[in-house]
Formats: sequence, C-alpha cells, structure tokens
Amino acid sequence: MADTPTINKKIIVIGGGPAGLAAALEAHRSGIEPDEILIIERDKELGGILNQCIHAGFGLHFFGEELTGPEYSGRFIEMVKEAGIGYLTGAMALGVSADREVTFVSPETGYVTAKAGAIVLAMGCRERTRGAIGIPGTRPQGVFTAGTAQRYVNIEGILPGRRIVILGSGDIGLIMARRLTLEGAKVLCVCEIMPYSSGLARNIAQCLNDFGIPLYLSHTVTEIRGKNRVEGVVISQVDENRKPIPGTERYIECDTLLLSVGLIPENELSRAAGVQLDDVTGGPIVDQYLQTSIPGVFACGNVLQVHDLVDYVTREAFSAGRSAANYVLGKAGLYDGARVIPTLPGEGLRYVVPQRIVIPENEPVGEVHLFYRSTATYRDVKVVVSAGGEVLRTLRRKIVTPGEMENCILTAEITEKLRAGAGELRVDIVRE
Repeated sequence: MADTPTINKKIIVIGGGPAGLAAALEAHRSGIEPDEILIIERDKELGGILNQCIHAGFGLHFFGEELTGPEYSGRFIEMVKEAGIGYLTGAMALGVSADREVTFVSPETGYVTAKAGAIVLAMGCRERTRGAIGIPGTRPQGVFTAGTAQRYVNIEGILPGRRIVILGSGDIGLIMARRLTLEGAKVLCVCEIMPYSSGLARNIAQCLNDFGIPLYLSHTVTEIRGKNRVEGVVISQVDENRKPIPGTERYIECDTLLLSVGLIPENELSRAAGVQLDDVTGGPIVDQYLQTSIPGVFACGNVLQVHDLVDYVTREAFSAGRSAANYVLGKAGLYDGARVIPTLPGEGLRYVVPQRIVIPENEPVGEVHLFYRSTATYRDVKVVVSAGGEVLRTLRRKIVTPGEMENCILTAEITEKLRAGAGELRVDIVRE
C-alpha cells in the first residue's frame, strides 16, 4: 500500500464559505504567502450556503450596498483567486488533531495528511431535523428542512410542494415563505413554539406581513398525517413550558411541512480533536483572538456561533485569519497570557462570546468585541459590562430580542483595566 502523501502549509482553513474565504484573505494580508494557505471545501465550488441564498439583503454593513448571497460570496471568491490563495473543492476533511494535522480526501488528491502551523475552523452549521425535535406521526414524503427546500427551489429548480406549513420562524424559514409564495405555492402559516420570533424583524415584515402570511406564536406541530405524502398537520398552542395545551388542536390540510427550527454549529471535527465546546452556543470556547482550547486552532463564523448577518461573519473571520497569521509568524505570546478572565452571561443573557479574555504579559490587551444574545425580548434596558464590581461600559437599548445578536466593543483603554485583577467579566441586561 502506498504511503499517505503529506503536505505542509502555514495555515489551513477548513470551509470555503464566507467565513473561510475571509479568514484566508486576512491571513494573506497579515503576512502569509498565498501558496502557504490552503482552503479545504467539501462542496464542488467555493461560496458555502450563500450560493443558494439568491435573495437580497447581504452586504449592507460590509459593502454599504444590498447584494444577493451569490454576489456577496462572489466578491470574496474573486479576491481569493486574485491573491493566488490555494484551495481545494470537493475535498472532505476527515479529521483534525491536537498537533494541527488535517486529514482529508478528494478526487484530485486522494487521501492526504496536511500539517499546518495554524488551523482556522470555518465549517459553518447545519439545520435541526424532524428527528431532533421529535414530531409524532408517520414518515411521509413532503417533510423538508427550510435550507433543503431553498436549495431545491433556487439551485435545482424544483418546487417541493403547493400547500405549505412552516414550523419555526428562523430566518431561512421566513425567507422561504416569501420565496415559495413568489413561485406560486400557498404558504398557509408559520408556527413558532416560542412567544417571540427567532428571525430578524425585517424578515418578519418583508417575508410574512407583506404577503399576508400568518405567524402563530406559542404554537407547534403536534402531528404529521399522511402515508405516502404529507396530507396535513395538527398544530397546537403551547403553554409557558412549551407543552401542547389540550383542546387547542387545529388540523391544517397541506402537502408539505418545512422545518426552520434552529441551526447547529458543525463541530464534529472540533470535538474529535479535543476542542472544548460551549454547551449553549454549540461552538468552541474561544478567547478574544478566537483561539480555541487547542493552541494554534482558531474558529469563526457559524461554526463558532450562529450569526444573523453574514457581514458580521466576515468581520469575525478577519479577526480569526489575522490571529492565525500572527500565531504562525511567532506572536504566540499574545495568546499565552499570565491570566485568563472568563466572560459570563449575566441577567437576561444566554451566552457571551468570547468566553474568556487573555491578559498578555508583555502586550496590551487591545480592543475586544463581545457578542451576546438575550433570553427574551426586553424594551428600554441597559446592557451593563462589569468586572470586579466596576462598571466598564453601559449601553442603552430600546429593544433587545433573542432573534438578533448584539455586540459591544471594549476599547483598549477599558480592557487594560482588567489587568488590575478582576476575577471575571459579566454582561447583564438591566431594566431602566
């Protein structure tokens, strides 16, 4: 048997979607030669999920103009190609080790082991399926995740159904409600088990309200009926514990059920490598440099935390790419500080990313971007960042919702205060 070929790269990026493309570009801009960078993408082309997102609304923050998903990713693909950064498509990463070895296979290369100076994890996320939420009933045709339906309609040119119920008000489901309506299907309703939508407010307005599609909050699908094909679903109202309320059942005749019930960061490779994961986000635990618990392994994009806007994915990926380059170029001391301060979600918050802040011994802490999500919808509140009893920053917000990720910038002047000895940093939502 022939020996497994081995290659050496300074930086390997796993995932060729918007996060991976931006991380590779920034690594090159930070001093890494393009032929020392390798992007590994399992799909047949670069671009990731944006290739099937043909609706507009991308790039408003980053480019200052409204683009479709393929237009947004296309700009980064062109920049990667112009820079001469190496990439492989149709390449499946099979494993990542703690000593920064990546094994992958592709028709072009066969089975390969690649050694890297640093690795950027940018594998994105996947959708929750029917099995993950346990809807009772038979297993007929016509049950799809919203992303699968999006690919069928936008790439394959296949309409999955004519009379459609959507479970979950995630952004993909909302966007598909509009898309399917424009293609001639009848979207009967969107059901959301929570008392609030999990999607962006603009998508509620533009994808549901503008088309007269009802949104039933505190409702879920409790039964799927049909043998060969979906014939209908039963929806029920739920109580404050998200349990169906007897007597509230309602039968809706339909031929298709779309599921938009959440996204899961794609961290099988991370877990197998021994990367420490956050139970709430499902992504790696990272510091302000986006380094995981394994030195030289960084994470960004939806593999780290599920984002609402790709513009924020890009900025986060720039940070990961820059950090990976600095690590390879010998600035590893930045990540090995004398102290590590945990960042904790306080009152009203589900999580905070990064989960820790490293205090370098001989370097300034620098600017830190905190990202967080609320546990519920709050109006007229303050977001308070504190450490050791000292308030570091206060932000006033008219509204904070779980469907929109919030962020707060701690300037270098603020973060230097952490050097004095604060045990932990907290972010709380405080009512005015």
